Order: sequence, then structure tokens, then C-alpha cells
Amino acid sequence: MSTNPVDAVLVLSFGGPEAPDEVRPFLENVTRGRNVPPERLDEVEEHYHHFGGTSPINGLNREMIAALRRELDAAGYALPVYFGNRNWHPFAEDTVTEMARDGVRNALVFATSAYGGYSACRQYHEDIARARAAAAERLGDEALVPDLTKLRHFYDHPLFVESVADGVRTARETMDGGHDARLVFTAHSIPVSADETAGPPEEGGHRYSRQVGEASRLVAAEVGVTDYDQVWQSRSGPPRIPWLDPQIEAHVEALAGKGVTDVVVSPIGFLSDHVEVAFDLDTELAEQAGELGVRMARAASAGTDPRFIRMIVELIAEQVSGAEPRTCGSGPRGGVGCNGTLCAPGCCEPPARGRPASS
Repeated sequence: MSTNPVDAVLVLSFGGPEAPDEVRPFLENVTRGRNVPPERLDEVEEHYHHFGGTSPINGLNREMIAALRRELDAAGYALPVYFGNRNWHPFAEDTVTEMARDGVRNALVFATSAYGGYSACRQYHEDIARARAAAAERLGDEALVPDLTKLRHFYDHPLFVESVADGVRTARETMDGGHDARLVFTAHSIPVSADETAGPPEEGGHRYSRQVGEASRLVAAEVGVTDYDQVWQSRSGPPRIPWLDPQIEAHVEALAGKGVTDVVVSPIGFLSDHVEVAFDLDTELAEQAGELGVRMARAASAGTDPRFIRMIVELIAEQVSGAEPRTCGSGPRGGVGCNGTLCAPGCCEPPARGRPASS
């Protein structure tokens, strides 16, 4: 953490296309260097065209940022909030250059992921380092580039848990007898090899799956459910590479085979209703459930819930004023690092390159 006073916040996210002609360049950007076959890009491209060639993620992030600005003002923090992405406009490199030109010297970074692991955490540290290097090259002076400190994982923050839990409650209330519906939590699957290296080496790996499991346990307890399922979705790798299972489609089919007729799905691994929620769950899974005779209600994600926005302010207060971190879980946490440094040596080593995810 820099010794300079905090003077800005950067919301750092994955990015997504906002027009049909942006879809293919965006996907090529995401998969650069991964040797992804064109036919796989064709398949994922169709997911975006299902929504008019636009990913909801940028718009949802802008809504989050507008709410965050209001909450920061109400809390007495006079901090401008900037927006940057890894894979599409506004690119993090452009945003950090803008921040430097605005005179920002020490900013906190809220990455739109609650968890640890390579894609969920370490890659955001890499984004920070890359964006600072690009800004330094453009400006010709590294001293002008702001220090950027990534905020911690928040999968077990009580306000995150409450936000997700309320989404579950609301979804249950939309169904007749919804309180008897099977509760299923879902998060983005990753290669097993990536989960095995998630976290510091001395921790024994599996930080991502453990944190998702802990978040699911905490939310289930908040809504008074003791028997629930935690599964995975949006697998995109070749069959020969093991990924975290079970996949939600196979799980819902198995539930139907056991006579389950009502399911509430909570996308606990996602902060907003972007393509992997809107297409993979609301479109494909909903269609499958209907064919199986299963009624499905999908719980809202946490992203624009007022408590979730207050949580971001609390994370900022931990760094600005030394506020005591609030947690309600017992799992591993971390994620803090300045200017791209990792929270622990060797943490979350990158996996072999796979195929693209949507956003």
C-alpha cells in the first residue's frame, strides 16, 4: 500500500462488447495466444448475438459505479471512481493513463470478483501491472503513474452474504411452495489443475472452490437451508481436461430423475447478470428445466443491491481509515496487493491456456 493518501477508486472488470460488430474483436482479444479454434469462437459469438450483440456487463458495472459514487459521498469519502476493463473498452490501460493525467497518485482497485484463484484474482493483479506499465510508457514517466492497491476477497463479507441471500428469498417467493424448492448454488467452473494451484502453495490449493463452497454455506445458513447443492457451470475446455464438476445442466437432470420438480438457482459465483447468467442460466438451463418438467426460479446476483454497494465502501474504509474487516466465514481469504504484487509468493499459478468464457 502506498504511503500517499488514497485519492481515487478504480472499478476493474472483465469487459464485454456493446455492439454487434464488437463481438468478434472482443472474443479474439479474450482468447489471444490460446490457440482457440474459430468454430469455438463462432459458438460463443452466437451467445452475444442472442442479446443483440451486446454484453450486459459494462452497463451493469456503470450502474454499480453510479451507486458507489453516491454511497461514497454519503459516507464522506470525496473519491472519484474510474472504470477500466481487461478485455474491452474502457481498457484498464486507457483508464490508468487518464487517472495519471488527472493527477491521481494513489488509488484503490475494486475487482469484480469475490474469490481467489488465477482468473478470479491473480489475473487482476496482472491487469494492474500491465495497465501501469502502459501508462508509464505513454506518459514517459513512471513517477506520474498512480499506485494501485487491489482490495481483498469478499466472498464471506456479511453484506455480500445478505445480498445473495435476499436474492434467494425473493426467488423462492415467486414459486408456489418455493420454500420446498431445491436450492442450487452455481459458479464458473475452472480446470481442476487451476483449482489445485489456487492460493499460496503452503495452503494446499483449492482456494477458489473452498471460497465458493464457504459462500454457499453462509448464504444457505442465512436463509435457513441446511440441505442444498453447490455446482459449476459454463465449462469451456476440451473434454480431455478435467474441470470442476458437477455441471449444472447434468445436476438439474439428475434432480429431475429423483423426482425434484422445483429448483431455485443462485449464481453465487457472479456479481451481475451478464451473459453467463443471462444465457447459460436464464436461456439454456431454463429451457432444459422446462423440458424436464422442472420449475426453475433464478435468484438475482448481488451487483446492484444497496448492501453490496455499502460493502464496497467498507472494503475501501479498511484501507483508508483502518476499519476492522468484517467477515462471517472461516475460509481462506486474501487478494490485497499493490501495483500487481501478489498477496503471497507463488499464489494462484496460471493454468494451461483453455478456451474462452463469456461475460
